[in-house]
Amino acid sequence: MEAFGAPGIPPTWASSDKDLVGTALGTSRVWFTVGHGILNEVFWPSTGQPQIRDLGFIVAREGAWYEVKRVGRYTLSAPAPEIPLPQVVHQGEGYRLELEFLADPSRDVVLVRYRLEGEGFRLYPLLAPHLGSSGHGNAAWVEDAGLFAQAPGAALALLAEPGFTRASAGFVGFSDGWQDFHQNGAMTWGFRRAVGGNVALMGELTGSEGVLALGFAPSPEGAHTLARSSLAEGYGVVRARYLEGWEAWARRLRIEGEHPELTRMARISAMVLKAHEDATYPGAVVASLSTPWGSSHDDPGGYHLVWPRDAVEAGLALLAAGQLQDARRMLAYLAATQRPDGSWPQNFYPDGRPYWTGLQLDEVALPVLLAARLAEEGGLSEEALVRRMVHRALGFIARNGPYSPQDRWEENAGANPFTLGVQVAALVAGANLLEEPHQSYALSLADAWNARIEEWTFGENTPLDQQHGVRGHYVRIHPPGMMGLRGRVLVQNRGGEQVEAEELVSLDFLYLVRLGLRPPHDSRIRDTLRLAEALLRVETPSGPFYHRYNHDGYGEHPDGRPFDGAGVGRAWPLLSGERGHYALLAGEDPLPYLWAMARAASPGGLIPEQVWDSPPLPERGLFPGRPTGSAMPLVWAHAEYLKLFLALQQGRPSEQLRAVVARYRNPRPPAALHWRKDIPYRQIPIGQALWIEDVRPFTLHFGFDGWQGVAQLQAAELGLGCFGVRLEPALLQGHRSLEFTRRFGEGWEGQDYRVEILQDEKYGIV
Repeated sequence: MEAFGAPGIPPTWASSDKDLVGTALGTSRVWFTVGHGILNEVFWPSTGQPQIRDLGFIVAREGAWYEVKRVGRYTLSAPAPEIPLPQVVHQGEGYRLELEFLADPSRDVVLVRYRLEGEGFRLYPLLAPHLGSSGHGNAAWVEDAGLFAQAPGAALALLAEPGFTRASAGFVGFSDGWQDFHQNGAMTWGFRRAVGGNVALMGELTGSEGVLALGFAPSPEGAHTLARSSLAEGYGVVRARYLEGWEAWARRLRIEGEHPELTRMARISAMVLKAHEDATYPGAVVASLSTPWGSSHDDPGGYHLVWPRDAVEAGLALLAAGQLQDARRMLAYLAATQRPDGSWPQNFYPDGRPYWTGLQLDEVALPVLLAARLAEEGGLSEEALVRRMVHRALGFIARNGPYSPQDRWEENAGANPFTLGVQVAALVAGANLLEEPHQSYALSLADAWNARIEEWTFGENTPLDQQHGVRGHYVRIHPPGMMGLRGRVLVQNRGGEQVEAEELVSLDFLYLVRLGLRPPHDSRIRDTLRLAEALLRVETPSGPFYHRYNHDGYGEHPDGRPFDGAGVGRAWPLLSGERGHYALLAGEDPLPYLWAMARAASPGGLIPEQVWDSPPLPERGLFPGRPTGSAMPLVWAHAEYLKLFLALQQGRPSEQLRAVVARYRNPRPPAALHWRKDIPYRQIPIGQALWIEDVRPFTLHFGFDGWQGVAQLQAAELGLGCFGVRLEPALLQGHRSLEFTRRFGEGWEGQDYRVEILQDEKYGIV
């Protein structure tokens, strides 16, 4: 009998409010999430592909029925913080339901052990397939063997031991099992099939305790075989193997501390990072096994994608925690997904297919920092391959930096303190993995860019500075082509709003200290921090948190409605971690920031992307200092927590590399200045060499003091794919200005340039 109501209501994903995430450490290719005490999205055959919305439960007896997710009275526990074996106990009026979730280490199967207590109660699992990473176009049916669903390329089978008494398939919102109970107070429908829509399955379990097996395969027969064989091997045997894999991994962790609760959170964070690593594509780490505001849409992308930035954050954290093999595998994956030009896509599926098409130079530089940190730890394996990766990445930075097409918040092009700092650190740390002349050129370019960070991103005596009584501050972004810091920036997610660049403040500048490029008590750092504390900090019952920047629009609306392309930016726990790193380096107490991150976590210890920072909205489940509907867990947030926790023990941040700290421990002027068309010098001090550069060979046609003494020089190859002419200090001596133009293969450039030569030898450039 066919179910009615096709194709069902529009599908959505489950809430991003997760309790715990898990996977097996073996050959299994399933990842599961638990939220509101039930099974949420399950991913197969990689972390980028969710295949169900949820698997929930109704408990019912004559005259009464309860969906345990909606009742919401449950406790959650696990054998140890670093063991993702969630044990959930739901309790309600006259019943107690115990659930335990795990993945079979040998098969693509999730097992759920259940035990129901309560006079006259029976248990009904409700399954919402979203095969093919969508709730559209699914088919569901019932056979004697169990419950099945299929979409092109994917199928699932839900089996039970001892079995189902009866079952039904339907369309969500019309003929699904929940509607049956809602309309009839009991399970009365027995539809055999629901094809071509947003479908659901429900069954009545035989007996009060047993095991469910949810198997995934390209075909229904394959899914059935996997689920049945997992049940046949026995839950106890599979569970023991699951525990054995995680316990062996946990024995390599170097995580100890004075505060038990903070240490527990650190071990949970390490587990969360490990659980996000793909098995089909080892080393791939997606940003989150959740979908921000997922219960309001069916977008299959979510955060189930690899961002090189987030992946490196995870790798650096696990490396600091003693998991050398994990970090090495993550670096190998990044080397494999690097583009021929040396860059990485903004984000991509675990198999390497790009998703969004943006470009962020911090995501090109950060893999170099991971390689350099592994080299410091003696952890590089295939060093020749890594050297090629580093060479390509630094070549891309040298040819395309320092202005990035997108900042780390994926919203604006320009010069950003975080992205600039990471590029400089990568050029210095990665230089050790280069040969000449590339090594010398990388170091020279790093010195020149480092010296100009304030020129590009530090404004003085702005209205904001005057209002808060500071001399100046680092801006969030300096758009390309803008002279000085005067100009307007388009703020994303705010309906076209534009704000003066000098009015936008973020915590991005703190990475200049964290990387070792600026001392923590530099007056420019302290002034900007004073502004950030006034504009971005939010005090909550959980502790202090920070906004990404003032005027941010990425977050829920004021009334708590989900972000829908517009909203109000909320506070981010990971930024408390960044503030805590600065506190550590500045001799302050970082513990308040660690505690804030820990107290923002879910009952299972998952740290959210954002926390609510407005008056409570109980009807929407929004409370100050507690998770919003954004991603939870967020890999980046857990990596930040773990790195801060370990920095307290180890004395330095994971990103702080010895070569960078040694080079910039004391202020140093660059040995040479690097002029490019997109980052020109208007003035240079006497006594320093000047490189005129481009990414193509050219002939430099130049003169002095109004085109006097005209000469020509051919550009030489400098390294990392760049070409240039070096004008020595002796050549510039005695002149007030330099004029030049260039001839490329296709002809003259058609533009003249002028650089004023200052006679004061005091270092300073503009």
